[in-house]
Amino acid sequence: MKTEIDNLESVKSHLEKNSDFSHVVVQGLDLKDYENELLARDVHSSVFLGCHMSDEVAISIQKRGGVIFPNLGAMPYQLYRNSLYSPKELSEGYNLGDYKSIDQSRDALVYEHYRCAKENTHKPPVAEALAQRLHDHSIDDALADFLDNDGKPRKVVAIMGGHSMLRTDASFRKVARIAHKLANLDSSVLVATGGGPGAMEASNLGAFLRHQPINEIDQVIEELSSAPSYKDKAWWDTALKVLERYPSNPGTSLGIPTWYYGHEPPNLFATHIAKYFSNSLREDGLLTIAKHGVIYAPGSAGTIQEVFLDACQNHYGSTGLISPMVFLNTNYWSEIKPVYPLLSKLALDRQYGSLLTALDDEDAIVRFIEEHPPQAVQQI
Repeated sequence: MKTEIDNLESVKSHLEKNSDFSHVVVQGLDLKDYENELLARDVHSSVFLGCHMSDEVAISIQKRGGVIFPNLGAMPYQLYRNSLYSPKELSEGYNLGDYKSIDQSRDALVYEHYRCAKENTHKPPVAEALAQRLHDHSIDDALADFLDNDGKPRKVVAIMGGHSMLRTDASFRKVARIAHKLANLDSSVLVATGGGPGAMEASNLGAFLRHQPINEIDQVIEELSSAPSYKDKAWWDTALKVLERYPSNPGTSLGIPTWYYGHEPPNLFATHIAKYFSNSLREDGLLTIAKHGVIYAPGSAGTIQEVFLDACQNHYGSTGLISPMVFLNTNYWSEIKPVYPLLSKLALDRQYGSLLTALDDEDAIVRFIEEHPPQAVQQI
């Protein structure tokens, strides 16, 4: 088993405690200050992912049995990340009040590169495709570390719902309140979303305000409502102003967006963002980590797709755990989009049948999640 190193302090510590530097994986670090040690130590079977070092050291490492994964040309994104994104990083380049500058944000520049790379062919060139896979692999790794939380695993509850839900909708306020209450259940509970606008933003907002009185959500939403949709020019501006009001101690939450839907900017209330190029990895991955349940706010085709991806995991016990599925708004999910009756029939005589419910009351939803922890698979 190889030792994983993703920060310079760990490099220093490893060199101090070990006589060699073999069987180590180092990711995305500038190692120029450690080149003499790398030249002097055994590096057999070590792997260096996108690390900065001189050509002399790189050649020496390869001759002595190490493996070098290089960067693949100039990209607007980092292939070998050692951490998740932050809202500040993705919005870097955007200037408050200068709406056109959103096109110069890091997030938009990566999306434009991604869009152009597959234009007319519907698939990127081989080198670009490999770069995207390497990037998404590094996000997988960083996400796993974040969820492990130094040996204190986070209890992930996902909230799904439509990206077109307006900040002025009553459902937006209800979703934010549910997320706030979930985040306050237990310090290990982590609210996770698809990282975009609509119901996703409401969820990350509620968790972000975890340490504030719940009624403060109303005041914040009123401020945000001057730009109800992510299509409004001031959508990021209003969010940035809210962030400025709460500069310290935000409630932790996770967003998992994708550049596949890059025309939708990420919401800025998720403190940690695992942004992928691959939408399939992102959607299945989000549902897989949500072992403590998924809440479905009203949504359309994308949300319904997620319902059945989640149901498939529960139906076949593919993750080793059966998790609750809660539908917010009984009329919507029973009459307007009658997914719940169908799913209830599908779950008859299955273990996850007892973990399905449709509710309207926010406290009842939070209580159902709290009282129905994930179950070990008993049948297949």
